[in-house]
Amino acid sequence: MGYLFTRDDVGYLGSATGRAALADVDRLALTSVSLLKDLEQVRGAYGDRAAALVETVRLRRRATAKLADAGEWLFTDDALQQATPTAVARHRATRLAGRAVHDVTCSIGAELAALAPHCPAVLGSDLDDVRLVMASRNLSGHRNVLLAKADALTPCSVDTVVTADPARRADGRRTHDPAKLQPPLPDLLDAYRGRDLAVKCAPGLDFDRLGWPGEVEVVSLDGSVREACLWSSGLTEPGVTRRATVLSSKAAAWTITDAEPDVIDERPPGQWIVDPDGAVVRAGLVRHYAAKHGLWQLDPRIAYLTGDTVPEGVRGFRVLDRMDFREKALRAELHRRDCGPLEILARGVDIDPDALRSRLKLRGSQPHTLVITRIGRSATVFLCVTP
Repeated sequence: MGYLFTRDDVGYLGSATGRAALADVDRLALTSVSLLKDLEQVRGAYGDRAAALVETVRLRRRATAKLADAGEWLFTDDALQQATPTAVARHRATRLAGRAVHDVTCSIGAELAALAPHCPAVLGSDLDDVRLVMASRNLSGHRNVLLAKADALTPCSVDTVVTADPARRADGRRTHDPAKLQPPLPDLLDAYRGRDLAVKCAPGLDFDRLGWPGEVEVVSLDGSVREACLWSSGLTEPGVTRRATVLSSKAAAWTITDAEPDVIDERPPGQWIVDPDGAVVRAGLVRHYAAKHGLWQLDPRIAYLTGDTVPEGVRGFRVLDRMDFREKALRAELHRRDCGPLEILARGVDIDPDALRSRLKLRGSQPHTLVITRIGRSATVFLCVTP
């Protein structure tokens, strides 16, 4: 849960005295091994302020992997956990460029910081006094941002695009039930019916069951699916109801939608196997991605793709051999190939990769990859070169 900050804490941490104290505490290791000793030292120097100082320094260190330019920001533990990674927030902001935007669950201001350079006016509101004061500190350099205390379910702006990020925890546990989000997703959608709306959601939500009439965009960053976003019809292209967006810290972003072709061949496995990015899989756009890149499916019910080439910049597995999945025969073949390090990918089969790897008892030196999947009714294993 983390330390419970107060408005007084925020005032102190944002003052010249507090900033100097934070710089002093930041010189300490504050690791799990040293924390008790470090905390005792901070208490000796700063008394009752010690917990707030140590928590802030530790949160800032965690934030560097997620948020850009947040080295001087103030956070709560929950707010940092829920904050959108900067790359994802900036992507959403580019889709809203030129519009006035109201973030009705603004928290400590991570989304507002991404919106401010792209939008003429940005309004943030929240019911949490401490987070609002933190947001005010964090966004002090943005003159086009206005903050207010308001309930997300009570509209208080006009002529704005409304954005929201309902909290995904209920009773201390992460939830995928739309009605248990805070605020509840059905209530939020009702409150802004007819407005231009973009709502960040968990990617595991059942979007077909939700019956959202606009676009569902699933976004990944550096190979990890980060979120889904519900876009109202006024904020998307005609005919688009599903979109996958793939962001990378090392390569250009790309996107694919269900408005693109999805007709693919039915052919035997090719020379390569491709595991599509998780955003493509979660968005239900595997066939669209295959059609775009000249690939086809190993099985119509499985997300693995195959072909004789690999899309540029994509990790592919070159097939060495194919066999029915039988452990004894597989073990013999892997030993024959002097297999040692082994990556195991599995879909459509009830296999624990770690347990299987242990049972295979490999002691060789050559790295390989196994792709185990169901083709028709049979479990099939592809022995591949590790890329």
